Amino acid sequence: MTPDRFDPPSANRLAASRQNEAMFPAVPEQNFHVRRMTLIALLIAAIVLPCVYVAIMALSDWRSRVADATDLTLRTVRVADEHALKVFDMNETLDARVVDLTEGLDDDGIRAREAAIHEKLRTMGGGYPQVAAVSIFGRDGSLLATSRFYPSPAISIGERDDFVGIRGGKDLDHVSKVMTGHVAGEQVFNTGVARRDADGAFAGVVSVALRPSYFDAFYRELLGGNDITPITMSLVRTDGAILARYPRNPRNPREPAAVAPHSPFAEALAQGRRAGVVKMHSDLDGDDMIVAFRRVGSYPVYVSCGYRTSAIWAGWYRHLSVLILSIFTPSIALWCVIWLSLRRLGAEQEAWERWQAEASMRRSIESAYRQSRKMEALGTLVGSVAHDFNNLLMILSSNVQIARRRGTPGLDRELSAMERALKSGQSLTRQLLGVARKQPLRNETLSLERWLPACRELLRASLGAKVSLVIDIGAEVWPMHVDVAELELALINVAVNARDAMPNGGRFTVRAANIHFRRDDDFPLSGEFVQLSLEDTGIGMAPDVLARAFEPLYTTKSQGMGTGLGLPQVFAFCERSGGLAAIDSAVGAGTSVRLYLPRATDEPAADAPPEANVDESGAPQGLRILLVEDNEEVAAGTEALLQMMGHQITCVFNADTALHLFDDAHARRARTGEPLPFDLVLSDIHMPGKMNGIDLAEAVQAFDTQLPVILVTGYAEELDRARHVDVRVLSKPFDIGLLEQLLRTIQHDLTQTGTDPAAQSTD
Repeated sequence: MTPDRFDPPSANRLAASRQNEAMFPAVPEQNFHVRRMTLIALLIAAIVLPCVYVAIMALSDWRSRVADATDLTLRTVRVADEHALKVFDMNETLDARVVDLTEGLDDDGIRAREAAIHEKLRTMGGGYPQVAAVSIFGRDGSLLATSRFYPSPAISIGERDDFVGIRGGKDLDHVSKVMTGHVAGEQVFNTGVARRDADGAFAGVVSVALRPSYFDAFYRELLGGNDITPITMSLVRTDGAILARYPRNPRNPREPAAVAPHSPFAEALAQGRRAGVVKMHSDLDGDDMIVAFRRVGSYPVYVSCGYRTSAIWAGWYRHLSVLILSIFTPSIALWCVIWLSLRRLGAEQEAWERWQAEASMRRSIESAYRQSRKMEALGTLVGSVAHDFNNLLMILSSNVQIARRRGTPGLDRELSAMERALKSGQSLTRQLLGVARKQPLRNETLSLERWLPACRELLRASLGAKVSLVIDIGAEVWPMHVDVAELELALINVAVNARDAMPNGGRFTVRAANIHFRRDDDFPLSGEFVQLSLEDTGIGMAPDVLARAFEPLYTTKSQGMGTGLGLPQVFAFCERSGGLAAIDSAVGAGTSVRLYLPRATDEPAADAPPEANVDESGAPQGLRILLVEDNEEVAAGTEALLQMMGHQITCVFNADTALHLFDDAHARRARTGEPLPFDLVLSDIHMPGKMNGIDLAEAVQAFDTQLPVILVTGYAEELDRARHVDVRVLSKPFDIGLLEQLLRTIQHDLTQTGTDPAAQSTD
């Protein structure tokens, strides 16, 4: 398990943050969601709106281009229609003049006057660039006269489709397909009319051969003289036969001679529609086309104008590219700005949440730190009172033991009541000294994962049947350096408070995690700690109650239900262990008490086998004890009790006097070899004078003697110092039986070694 890391701010930054909090209130957490949703909405709008705009503009541009192309084809086809109509009308007039010229003449008569007719035909047809030849054919299709040759060659068109059709009265064949003319000798299509004799019978055909190239040249000029154009122009018969076309498809030199039979244009021709627009795929152009067409007057001919949709697409793509660049270039910049804003907002939220967590922890720890300073002053007062109370308890305890040992018939009930009161007083004094930080701690290395299971039943008993217990301790939680008894008492105190906060039942959870406080900042804690979290689902605390939760003697429980020393003991225990306690709570949200206890540098010791009991046969007799006690009544009671145990007592009232006794005894021993007059020193630690009990013990040990020393104290700071001296320590108020057992152990040791400490020489 990787330890959590906490980075507390310095005192200056903390003050600045408080000032900022006053000037600029913290943004509520839900605002981050609103701001994020706003930015996401802006991002979506910044993406969707340009896309919608581009799509609308692209669709509008496409429709506009299609409409423009359609309009262009319609206008162009009208011009081509007017031109074709003039040409065909002129041809019709020319045909009529030739018919008039040959009126009343049969085939022989025309041959007889061929020379004159040839000149007139050459004159009539020579002035028109579209006319390749003007010819007169007889009843059997033989050439009678032409504007191109004189005399006329022997040519017959009797089997040609247009001649047969005109003779049969078919209107379509008045305009032939493109062919290589026999007379003109070039690519032409013929427009012809029938000649009639006086009886109205068919007498032959007058034909005008028109050049398709003339129409091609006109269409080229109409389209701007550019061979590379998206527009195509065509002159088509009603059966789909192509008479003229521009431009020719360079990729398809062998173009079909007719419109595809099943194309929309061919179907429009078959339906006889006079004008219209169709969209189709053109095999001639190999492309999709928009084709506008019009019928040329009453002639069996149509003019058509087609526009390549590929050209429309190309122009549309170019415009769309410019549109996309112009729209999406700033849009991409806007997307990046919004995306960066979202990233920054995420970082701000993470920092805000981290700051909130740190601020919450900082507030609770600072509150605990202020509480510790307040309790330090209170502890001095409580400690003095508890110390004096300890002396009173010692007087009462020793005298009760004296009464027990002397035998007092009829007073057993009263003595038992006094002993019960003594135990209650000792427990209360221990709590008071613990809250005042004067109770000695017996710290040892503790592994939570091994210790808590054994403590589970004790916690269940403290919580009651209605509250469920959950213990969540990881396998990698660090060992702690604590007083096990005080830790157990702290857990019980918190569990009892949790039980009272959950009268209808609930859940009490014990969690543990590793945490590291940095040394870089000015903060009460630094180093590695184990965070022990004790959480309940109870009614919680109001802010005013929470502010005083660790205050000694403060309780919200009814009279007789609480002493106000439970949570203060927890706080004092944590602080004296080198850590802190913090509490978080809200009404209806439960309470969480966090204990920060220092990590142990060594591993917990393995469970040792129980030690063998000291042989208690026989009472210790004859120990010469130097009793150092400043309280006369305590000294008198203790002296009397020890004398009843068979010991010889020398009593002095301060360490200075005791040291003078040792100096005198040491001097006599140096002169005469007389042994020291004491086997044991039993001394209080806290005494008036220049020296205290620890100073006395150190001075005694300086004489190079193995004289046993027992110190009695009720102050934790004195106990810490006493542990560095090779002495035995009893914490007040102590049980007389415990002292008796200790004296028996010392007597046993002296008996086993066969030595007399007082007899040892310093020389």
